[in-house]
Amino acid sequence: MKKIGILFGQEDTFPWAFIDRVNEKIKEQGIKNMMAEAVLIDTVEQAKSDEYAVIIDRISQDVPFYRAYLKNAAITGTAVINNPFWWSADEKFFNNALAEKIGVPVPKTFILPTSHRPQNTDENSFRNMKFPFDWEKMFDTIGFPAYMKPHDGGGWKSVYKVENPEDLWAKHGETEHLVMMLQEEIQFTEYFRCYVLGTDNVHIMQYEPRNPHHLRYVIDGPPVDKKLLNLVEKYCIKLNKALGYDFNTVEFAVRDGVPYAIDFCNPAPDADIHSVGQDNFDWIVENAANMAIEKAKQYKKGKMNLTWGTFVTNQISAPKTAAKKTPAKKQTTKTTKRASAKKK
Repeated sequence: MKKIGILFGQEDTFPWAFIDRVNEKIKEQGIKNMMAEAVLIDTVEQAKSDEYAVIIDRISQDVPFYRAYLKNAAITGTAVINNPFWWSADEKFFNNALAEKIGVPVPKTFILPTSHRPQNTDENSFRNMKFPFDWEKMFDTIGFPAYMKPHDGGGWKSVYKVENPEDLWAKHGETEHLVMMLQEEIQFTEYFRCYVLGTDNVHIMQYEPRNPHHLRYVIDGPPVDKKLLNLVEKYCIKLNKALGYDFNTVEFAVRDGVPYAIDFCNPAPDADIHSVGQDNFDWIVENAANMAIEKAKQYKKGKMNLTWGTFVTNQISAPKTAAKKTPAKKQTTKTTKRASAKKK
């Protein structure tokens, strides 16, 4: 039996709708020996085969035990969505740097040292850091107003708008042990949030981040230029192929016709019907079900079935130039000629 599981926490609408739709599609398509259910964990023993062919992860970012469970499942063959090893490793500041490298516009961004020393450190722990830090260079590059946000956070937690240096330092003091980014403000005329499944299946949604959370997804918004939508879709695919996320959202703020990727590290994105709306909810349920079924069909027990982005795969699969074999030349040295003469 190929089981498709979903691991989740407080959310209610998406997980159950996903399970129901997967089971409906399995029945409609006449697929044998496959089913979907909520993941149920009894014991977790190292390197033992897991019972799931596919697991959709919606909660391990908040529960370290779940992350350990998913890594163990992945090493025995479960296709975990998203890859728990990459999800543990990446963060927003690195992703911004990666976006620049692959040609996707992003806001100018600096990373800041924590306002409070990490535990078990003292002044000697920071001997490699210049003091005072070059704040003026950052301010001249970023400008004000600007945004300060955690380099590896999510859910709009601990995001600050800062108006000037004094405002920044005051708010930075509140962040304590969080590593923060200082980011250029993009004054946008249009904003999009995009679901991306399987790295290249894109659903673009008009979005207004300045609205209350439940009103951010724009229903019946104004028409958008097709060329702009095509560019947004292209950037979504480039980012997710590089990152290797199977389930993600990407946000773009459009300034002067250029879409800037604002936030694209959301491996457990909002999929609640009460915030995303019925049409977007229907799309994500249907397409997530299709993706999970396809992953389950491809599942091979004992084989690593994770998705790795091109940032990783390109490093380990660079073509190697085969050394050309040179035919051995006949010896023509004086020593060889003398040896031949003695034999005669």
